[in-house]
Amino acid sequence: MGFERAVVTGGAGFLGSHVCEALLAGGARVVCVDDFRTGSPANLPEDPGLDVVVADVCDPLDVPGPVDLVLHLACPASPVDYLRMPVETLRTGALGTQHALDLARANGARVVVASTSEVYGDPLEHPQRETYWGNVNPIGPRSVYDEAKRYGEALTCAYAREYGVDAGIVRIFNTYGSRMRPDDGRMVPTFLRQALAGEPLTVHGDGRQTRSLCHVDDLVRGLLAMAGSDHLGPVNLGNPEEVTVLEVARRIVEFTGSASRVEHVGAMTDDPRRRRPDISRARELLGWEPRIALAEGLRRSFDRHLVG
Repeated sequence: MGFERAVVTGGAGFLGSHVCEALLAGGARVVCVDDFRTGSPANLPEDPGLDVVVADVCDPLDVPGPVDLVLHLACPASPVDYLRMPVETLRTGALGTQHALDLARANGARVVVASTSEVYGDPLEHPQRETYWGNVNPIGPRSVYDEAKRYGEALTCAYAREYGVDAGIVRIFNTYGSRMRPDDGRMVPTFLRQALAGEPLTVHGDGRQTRSLCHVDDLVRGLLAMAGSDHLGPVNLGNPEEVTVLEVARRIVEFTGSASRVEHVGAMTDDPRRRRPDISRARELLGWEPRIALAEGLRRSFDRHLVG
């Protein structure tokens, strides 16, 4: 990958810990910055090349020594977390992103900022291309996450234009895999936990809303490909295979051999009806596309004790 020392904010989280592992495997030294509000030290490998800084990214980042890559992944990402910490989520999108950009600027480093498919809101365009501006409710309960990420994108572009920071933006679609907390509120870990416990799988609304599920191993490849490029983006990273929530529930019941049934509960406010990335830009600029089918991804997640 060519990076000697990388800083990963949110490095003890679900995605961040996989990124730290991949960077270490590629020969980089890694500084994980995390305050463990949603991440866990147990997610991190024991590796002499890994340093852990316990800090809130909403405070200026103090990382002595040279840095040639900053990956800004810190932010509550599950509905359970960002609805529990609405102000902290907005502060992370604003101050946390600014501090990551300041660190990159001070070191002349490449910085990649993790945005989200939520910037598209409940999209009126399908599939979603990076040129689509979105359909976001700016005052709804989900807006604390959506608008935090939209502001983070704007700030990243401003730093690139005004200060010449070598920045990139990735818009991450639904991602799943090992180390997701069983109680974090996202679909795959929730359904797996419920199926293994023999509980009803709770589907919000009619379950016909669609998602596009990308395994974390594929997502990390795309994120590091963006890090190794000189593109600003934004670039969608996700799996263009669209599947309904009901279909995901059915597959997980079959996969686990559970006798659980589906139970419909109230729809979530501003829940997108359709979600599927157009990844033409990722294919063209990064040579990236996902390789892991849902059945294989579930097997990998289950075998690595996603729920335990």
